[in-house]
Formats: sequence, C-alpha cells, structure tokens
Amino acid sequence: MKKIVVVEDDRNMCTELVQLLKNSGYEAESLKEFEHAEEELLASHADLILLDINIPYINGEMLLQNLRKKSDIPVIMLTSRNNEVDEVLSMSYGADDYITKPYNPTILLLRISNVLKRIQSKEDSKYRDLEINMQNGTIKKDDVEIILTKNEMIIFGYLLQYQNKIVTRDELMTTLWNNDEYINDNALTVNISRLRTKLKDVGCEDAIETRKGIGYILL
Repeated sequence: MKKIVVVEDDRNMCTELVQLLKNSGYEAESLKEFEHAEEELLASHADLILLDINIPYINGEMLLQNLRKKSDIPVIMLTSRNNEVDEVLSMSYGADDYITKPYNPTILLLRISNVLKRIQSKEDSKYRDLEINMQNGTIKKDDVEIILTKNEMIIFGYLLQYQNKIVTRDELMTTLWNNDEYINDNALTVNISRLRTKLKDVGCEDAIETRKGIGYILL
C-alpha cells in the first residue's frame, strides 16, 4: 500500500484529503506541526507528498527545494492561487505535478496515480544480480530473460519495495485490487508459486519465504 503524507495547514481540508486518500486505498497521514516539516517528511518514508505552497514557518516551494537536495520523493504541489508563476517555480524546483484548489477529487486521484506509475516505471532496479524492468514486466540475469505476468510483477514489485520485511497476504490482495486485478485467495497462492518458479529459473531459488499465518518476505 502506497503511503502519502499531506502537508496542509487548513485542518478541514487536510482531514478531507486524508480521508479521501484512505478511501481510495492509500495509507495516508498528515503533518500536525510544520516547524520541523523537512525532517519529519524525510523520516516518514512516504511514497508521495501532497504539499501546500502556503504553510507556516517555511513556504512550500522553499521546503520542496530543501527536500530535493536530499530526496527524490514524488511531490504534488497544492495551491489556492491560480498563478502560472507559482506553477513554473514549483516545477522548476522539482515538483512532479501541480494542482489548484479547490481540487476535483477524481482529477487529484488520477494525478496521484499517474505520478506513482511514472515513478514506478522509472524504477528499473536490481535484486541480487537480476535486472528488473517493471515497465516491460521482465527479470533478467546475464542472457536469460524471464517474462512475468502482470499479477506476478505487481506481487514481485511490492515484495521488492518492502524487501526483508514481512508483507501480509491482505496487503498483496489490496495492491492487486488497486491495480484492477481482482483475484481471490487461491489465485494469490498460485501466483506466488509461479513467481517462485520463475525466480528459481534465474538462480533465486529461496527468494520468497513464507511466514506461516502472516504472509511472505523477500530475502
């Protein structure tokens, strides 16, 4: 489940945003105080930040600049000012997107989804000595390339995101449902089994360990 942190000093709007995100399948929380916003955001391990331009102690654009010196966390800027200068500055400081308040909930959720997908597709990463291409759904070792199904790649990507941490079956089911893949408990077991087989074919035989009654862990 992707984690989103809301940085908004309007308490009513902040509560509304957090509830909207939770109802849409995200883990969501907000900053209560803003004096140490940079430190709290860096420590939050967020997958995305919704950042209002007008916040106490430090404006959102300055906070964004500071964050970009230390982190590539995706940031969508929020503002009540329909001002092209703000938009240009925000994007030049490293914002991933920009939306004007009052926002349309559907459009905001689409913007969030698009930013997260864009970031995920860029995260062609490595696991052990494997090359992983999330966009193409492939894992490769030397000259051997294995194609994963969409479900297998979603599962593997989520396990990889939380490598060395236990991921519950419910989390995996929720992640699949959030990607419009409606599978049942038995189908999840089958997908895990097939994924293990494919990882074994590229030399990662014991990559996924079952934690009985809890879930799985990618070692």
